[in-house]
Amino acid sequence: MAELATIARPYAEALFKSSQTDVNGTSQWLDALAAVAANQQLLQFADNPKVQSPQVYDVVSDVARVQLPPAGQNFLRTVIDNGRLAALPEIALQFREMKNAQSGSSDAVVYSAFPIAAGQLGTVAQALEKRFGRKLNVTVQEDPSLIGGIRVVVGDEVLDTSVKARLEQMKVALTA
Repeated sequence: MAELATIARPYAEALFKSSQTDVNGTSQWLDALAAVAANQQLLQFADNPKVQSPQVYDVVSDVARVQLPPAGQNFLRTVIDNGRLAALPEIALQFREMKNAQSGSSDAVVYSAFPIAAGQLGTVAQALEKRFGRKLNVTVQEDPSLIGGIRVVVGDEVLDTSVKARLEQMKVALTA
């Protein structure tokens, strides 16, 4: 949604500029707040005209279960007072993109049919960094529909070595 991205950009830029001393710490508490703000019930609660901003702040900070520094508390209050709680996930996304651009890395999501052990994940991450030519922040999500293998998404690039993808390729080859 372009409008949400436009709304989120000034918040993300201001937060990024003000948090240059601790970008990683800011990213952690911002991601926690964004996860809470993505909840539709919370957004309905925040949009209720009978609910005051301090009440919304208390609920969000309690549910996030993260110790907010003074800058984080001020940021959250500003977002809530301006009625931009729904934009918080987009703010976190844009903040993460700025952080990655500064460090020269990218986010990568590895979808796997089975859990990946930490040692194996390190080996996979090294191979993916070599393949994509940049440092990657790898996260893993399980997707049993893949049957086996992995599917990697880095930005708009996809590397699919799953059994499901290979079966689809064989199906296309046999029906062509």
